[in-house]
Amino acid sequence: MPTITLRLELHKPTQVKQEMYQRMTELNTEFANWLLHHPELNKATSKIFKDFSSQKFPSAIVNQTIREVKSQKKNQKAKTFRKLWCCFNNQNLKVEKKGDFYTVAFPTLEKIIGVPVVARPYQQAWLNRIINGTAKQGAAKLYKKKKKWYLAIPITFEVEQRKETKVMGVDLGLRYIAVASVGTKSLFFKGNQVAFIRRCFAARRRKLGKLKKLSAIKKSKDKESRWMKDQNHKISRQIVDFALTNGVGIIRMEDLTDIRNRAKSKKEAGRNLHSWAFYQLQKMIKYKAEMVGIRFELVKPDYTSQTCKCGYRDRANRNGIHFKCKKCGYTIHADLNGAINIAKAISGLVA
Repeated sequence: MPTITLRLELHKPTQVKQEMYQRMTELNTEFANWLLHHPELNKATSKIFKDFSSQKFPSAIVNQTIREVKSQKKNQKAKTFRKLWCCFNNQNLKVEKKGDFYTVAFPTLEKIIGVPVVARPYQQAWLNRIINGTAKQGAAKLYKKKKKWYLAIPITFEVEQRKETKVMGVDLGLRYIAVASVGTKSLFFKGNQVAFIRRCFAARRRKLGKLKKLSAIKKSKDKESRWMKDQNHKISRQIVDFALTNGVGIIRMEDLTDIRNRAKSKKEAGRNLHSWAFYQLQKMIKYKAEMVGIRFELVKPDYTSQTCKCGYRDRANRNGIHFKCKKCGYTIHADLNGAINIAKAISGLVA
């Protein structure tokens, strides 16, 4: 089942509540770090919190933290937690609609309280699905970002798989951010405009760096990151819409694992291959495809840019954006050829 995460801003929490959320976060982090080194972690239940502290703390949060610490320690992902936000499972967090407002109730240091959230129209649709039972909520996280408090609620839902068997390949690159191919139709997203805008961001930061304006540099990086995310949202939406229009049942993309080590592209205007948020773009394409019943598959990246439709493979076949087979003379846009080969999964699917 597809999963998305709703990020809901708490609507103007009082200073008292914000201080309480902060205390909860600090106490939960300290408890998690204490648990990491506890000899009986695997047998731990909510009662173990009494050995850590005499303070009152919701057992619902304690149980979720125990699960998280067990998981992190098992996978050796954490030696210490810098910050571990409080989490609530679907039995301890309730979404309701009261009048025109949506509220979310969860345990705190004092009691279970219902707090209003800022819900945008598309978020309201998902909240309604939680309320009417057509979507299931996962473990929610209470966190703070830029002086605002949020609840992140994962949601899973049933989607009927599309019966179409058409496969669309999507190739990612620098000169063209993305190229999609299905049958004889294709969709291109040029990278020159985004490269220009990123050069402007980089040039501005160089000037700010000479002036030692570190705060302004950070703001510029955050602004560029938001702009990149917005571009990826737009590109992924157009790609999935293109797939729907052309009766696609499967979208295939290259596995981006280890792209930094295997990327050999020349720098273009100081921006290398992995400087664009390709993982983010791929993730957006995946979840938007799955939301409409289109399967998403990863293929091995080997030789997708070097192989001709006749089967001949040679690195010399590709020259920049131009592809010309040294054996049969076939010519095509190199990125489009890559997208076609990705659709065919010429090197096989990732297991």
